Amino acid sequence: MVFRSEEMCLAQLFLQSGSEYDCISELGELGLVEFRDLNPSVSSFQRRFVSEIKRCEEMERILGFLLREIQKAKIAVPQEDESPLAPPPRQVLEIMEQLQRLEMELSEVAKNKDKLQRNLLELTEYTHMLKITRTFIHSRSLGPQYEEFPTMETDSATGSTGMQRLGAKLGFISGLIQRVKVEAFERMLWRVCKGYTILSYTEVDESLADLDTGEISKSVVFLISFWGDQIGHKVQKICDCYHCHLYPHPENDEERADVLDSLRTRIQDLNNVLHRTDDYLRQVLQKAAESAYTWVVQVKKMKAIYHILNLCSFDVTNKCLIAEVWCPVSDLANLRGALEKGSRKGDATVPSFVNRIPSSDTPPTLLRSNKFTTGFQSIVEAYGVGDYREVSPAPYTIITFPFLFAVMFGDLGHGVIMSLFALWMVLTEKNQKKKRSSNEIWMTFFHGRYIILMMGLFSIYTGLIYNDCFSKSLNIFGSGWSVKAMFTNQHNKTVQTNALLTLDPNVSGVFSGPYPFGIDPIWNLAVNRLSFLNSYKMKMSVIVGVIHMSFGVVLSVFNHLHFRQKFSVYLLFLPELLFLICLFGYLVFMILYKWLAFSARNSSQAPSILIHFINMFLEFNLVGLISQTGLQVFLLLIAVMCVPVLLLGKPLYLYWQQRGGKGLRRLNISCTALQFDFADVLLHQAIHTIEFCLGCISNTASYLRLWALSLAHAQLSEVLWAMVMRLGFKVTTKVGVVFLVPVFGLFAMLTVSILLVMEGLSAFLHALRLHWVEFQNKFYHGTGVKFLPFDFSQLPSVFEQDGLL
Repeated sequence: MVFRSEEMCLAQLFLQSGSEYDCISELGELGLVEFRDLNPSVSSFQRRFVSEIKRCEEMERILGFLLREIQKAKIAVPQEDESPLAPPPRQVLEIMEQLQRLEMELSEVAKNKDKLQRNLLELTEYTHMLKITRTFIHSRSLGPQYEEFPTMETDSATGSTGMQRLGAKLGFISGLIQRVKVEAFERMLWRVCKGYTILSYTEVDESLADLDTGEISKSVVFLISFWGDQIGHKVQKICDCYHCHLYPHPENDEERADVLDSLRTRIQDLNNVLHRTDDYLRQVLQKAAESAYTWVVQVKKMKAIYHILNLCSFDVTNKCLIAEVWCPVSDLANLRGALEKGSRKGDATVPSFVNRIPSSDTPPTLLRSNKFTTGFQSIVEAYGVGDYREVSPAPYTIITFPFLFAVMFGDLGHGVIMSLFALWMVLTEKNQKKKRSSNEIWMTFFHGRYIILMMGLFSIYTGLIYNDCFSKSLNIFGSGWSVKAMFTNQHNKTVQTNALLTLDPNVSGVFSGPYPFGIDPIWNLAVNRLSFLNSYKMKMSVIVGVIHMSFGVVLSVFNHLHFRQKFSVYLLFLPELLFLICLFGYLVFMILYKWLAFSARNSSQAPSILIHFINMFLEFNLVGLISQTGLQVFLLLIAVMCVPVLLLGKPLYLYWQQRGGKGLRRLNISCTALQFDFADVLLHQAIHTIEFCLGCISNTASYLRLWALSLAHAQLSEVLWAMVMRLGFKVTTKVGVVFLVPVFGLFAMLTVSILLVMEGLSAFLHALRLHWVEFQNKFYHGTGVKFLPFDFSQLPSVFEQDGLL
């Protein structure tokens, strides 16, 4: 973690033909530079390495197919500890051939397996159909049927029916249909065939997979008896319309028995073939899974390298590639070493080299961070990426952010729970990273584990200061108040006639001294506890807020000095600091002075700080704390004088210097250029002056949220204890022990969900606002561009996003 972004430089890379691929590969492994596009006017489809990128995309498609098949087979893809290097260009075709051969083999095996499974389903359906239709033939009651066939009366002379005399033949159609289609199918047969059919059906006991969709559903076996070929054709079309699976119906029982025996044999053979096919397919997929991770990483790196090569331009001789990169000055030696290593790998006759070039463009911002500081850096960058070489708030945020959170969240018990949860995440972070959970909420907590740990530790500290543990106080050192001194002869009557006892510190022996650390535990029993804590926390919030804002203003002076704007120290920094200190610094002084100057004996004479501060602007004939009328007038005049200096100082100085003034060192800023616009600078400074002066008032009031949320958290904790845990303690019988178990479970659940999660999130957001609005806007612009190095480890993977890896 650094206090300002690193110094950057613009450099040209001359990559010799034959070694450019290896040089870019080495740079991708180290993640040192950010490439600039030297071909902005050329479309993506007209660049030099488009064919190589298309080849990589084709390999990605094949790998996606392989990984989906591996996932279907529930085979784990082993991942290597070290990331494989990008393959040399001569091995790309070998990898492509391996993947294409593997794809063809898997496609052929999968296609054959699908055919075998379809045949098996057909044979299974045919078996069910034969078994069920046999009951239809031998049963007199054919189930649901239509009205009797017309002209079915038998002629006594010939012994034949009317349909037989007309030459009509009795036919059968049998098959299976989905259960949900049976009713519509039945109605259609009735309307089309005019009653010349008999439909019998029964539902199959077991669920069968559909031949077309593969979905498991209930099926129905049906048998349709009809007269005549014309009716048969109509029935056939209706069956096709409803996607029925039709199977030939045997003419007699002997044929039926033979077909069933044949089906059983074929089903057994198909099961054996499918089992062997599954074994072979699993062997192929297991072998592919061993190399899948390596292939995915290699293809990702190859594609990234060719994308970078497309950003480069060719020199006039067409013998080398030229690239422009942003690089930290401290990494130039490593950059040269990477180019030399890549040149040796590519067997180039001329080594690649780097040349640093001047540039007027604003470099990107690089702030190095580790796993501890990354979370705090993310909090700052959520407001905005810092300007180049601007002071970074992140190092100070490591302390101030969890502290402000803890002021609002202060509770010893809740802080311990939060710290233990964060400590568990920190200790198991390696295992958690390997699991790669897709739960977004969990990953948010995990990435902020060090922030949560710091917030928990600071909450323990403020909980001890407040002497608050699950709304109860801890009497560690012994209270400094004693009630014994009140039980004297002159006070006995008062004690006996009043329900409440007021401990008077003026009485000798009642108050022996302040509690060694934090709030005295006796305040937990006091009726006026809330009034005391409100006064304490409100004043504490103002003190913390003024110190925090003053620190932000002080940090701005380092930006002015670094960017050689010495005039800003006198015309911006000093007026801002004096305005803040003369008004609100004086308010803090009065708070501290009142705490120190007035004791219990003369506390009734202490003035109201708020009224005194307001009257400072309205009246000048006050007799206050230390007869400071002249001091107040002096401070108020300084604050008023700072406003015109802040408003007009910078614009007038820049205008004077633009006209040829030589007072201070010449400026190196854009507003001193020939296109200097005085009105624009004046308007910008007027906005800044109004925002700062009004912001000092509103921002100081904004810090009162520390008091408000601390009060709300303490009251919620107290209500939860009184409404839940106290009920469990009221049962004094043996049953009370059993009753206390669910009561404690409810108390723990409500504590975690409401006080830790909801209240913790609320305090987190308010601490975030105090840093963004009240602290960072005093010195931090946040309008920079983040440095995005070409780094293989930071490249997103399509397969990881889809859950295939």
